[in-house]
Amino acid sequence: MKDKMELLRLLPMFRDLTQEELEQIWGISILRSYRKRTVVFNEGSNKEAVYFILDGLVKAFKTDENGNEHIVSFLKTGDMFPHTGFFNQNPYPATAEVIVDTQLLAIPVRSFEQLLTSIPAISIKLMRAMSEKIRELQGKLQELTGNDVQDRGLLFLLKLAENYGTLRNGFVYIDVPMTNQEFADTIGSTRETVNRLINQLRKEDILETSRSGYVILDYDALKNWSHK
Repeated sequence: MKDKMELLRLLPMFRDLTQEELEQIWGISILRSYRKRTVVFNEGSNKEAVYFILDGLVKAFKTDENGNEHIVSFLKTGDMFPHTGFFNQNPYPATAEVIVDTQLLAIPVRSFEQLLTSIPAISIKLMRAMSEKIRELQGKLQELTGNDVQDRGLLFLLKLAENYGTLRNGFVYIDVPMTNQEFADTIGSTRETVNRLINQLRKEDILETSRSGYVILDYDALKNWSHK
């Protein structure tokens, strides 16, 4: 395992803090490991801790009255969740589920609130993270309302490439394993529609799928692709 200070400095929220401040944070932190497809907490449950991803992937989603999932976001190494609901008794706003084996750093909510009041640098970074999350959700809402299903699917793939993709041998590898149903839940569509979109992209040698996610074979073609 990496040194505890090295682990904390992996997290943007804590990267620029002093040794003394990091020691304070480590003293109230709990390391937790989750196997893939394990729920960290459920929407509406009592908010007990704030989590930071040391390694892995997490999806946050809400469930409607019919039991359908609506994926809010995918969270990667370095991210924190939830971003809101501090200094009140509000429950968790969404369900969080790890989608690969994941290691998290958990800090009890009340202890984290004390950090926010005692270490201004953390408060500033939290406000920046919340602003970024608001911009992300506003952008997602604009995409959902301003584009048809096909365009939403293409934009989602491009966003996955931007946030999670790695370039190897001319291909973009997106190591975010998800089902076509989860893809559909993210863009507000159906599994059948996503199946057709993925199959069309595969037929034109633009995209391939794997157990670990997606491989973009031709990034420029994906950006310019339109249904024929």
